[in-house]
Amino acid sequence: MIVVGEKINTSRKSIEDAVKKLDTKFISKVAREQAEAGANYIDVNAGTFLGQEIECLCWLVETVQSEVDLPLSLDSPNFRALSEAIKCHKGEPMINSISLEKDRFKSLLPIVTSQPCRVVALCIGKTAMPATMEERVEVGSELIQKLTDRGIPLEKIYVDPLVQPISVNTGMGMASLGAINSIMRDFPGVNTICGLSNISFGLPLRHLINRNFLALAISHGLSAAILDPTDKQLMATLLSTEMLLGKDEYCEEFINAYQSGHITG
Repeated sequence: MIVVGEKINTSRKSIEDAVKKLDTKFISKVAREQAEAGANYIDVNAGTFLGQEIECLCWLVETVQSEVDLPLSLDSPNFRALSEAIKCHKGEPMINSISLEKDRFKSLLPIVTSQPCRVVALCIGKTAMPATMEERVEVGSELIQKLTDRGIPLEKIYVDPLVQPISVNTGMGMASLGAINSIMRDFPGVNTICGLSNISFGLPLRHLINRNFLALAISHGLSAAILDPTDKQLMATLLSTEMLLGKDEYCEEFINAYQSGHITG
């Protein structure tokens, strides 16, 4: 399971304030804590700075990669911001995210094909958000076809089924799980990813809901998740689920994480 640390996002007040102040120390601390907790990628998002997103995103890239030796998930629908941020990035980034929306696909395609990268493909159609499992699978399949036709290797595509809150529609959990299962079955070698905490928005005991949904998603084939790796119970759920599904030989990852204090029950 690939873990993308979600915490460096300016929609969080503490991160927005740190970016306004160019507080390198604070951003570095958040990045380091996520890396030490088991993140494979660090997501960076400066989307609340509408007029300054390019400068802020580039500053985040340079600040985070000065602190941790990890690739980043460059998170923006703004092709100009991504185009500049990718120039600052060391190594192969993850680009989050392209979709079938006409303008977005057209503007981001040259970026994701310009150099090696991993691509998050969001299951949003040309004109509408998906409502059902079938719509998610249809959009995801079309995105996979379009991206592979343009030379992006299947294994570098991460299809996001667009997890939506079950507080709005209790069918949203099953719609996402079904889409993950179908896409992973129909396109061997592709990846699936989701923004985990979206599922619990508007509900109490969000951490509990997130943990249970993560276990279900992994069992349906989910291969990556955008989440908080410093949540020790959440990471315990992730590692124990993978272990129970036979994905942790000799239970080493689970045992090592327990002994190092990175997970708790």
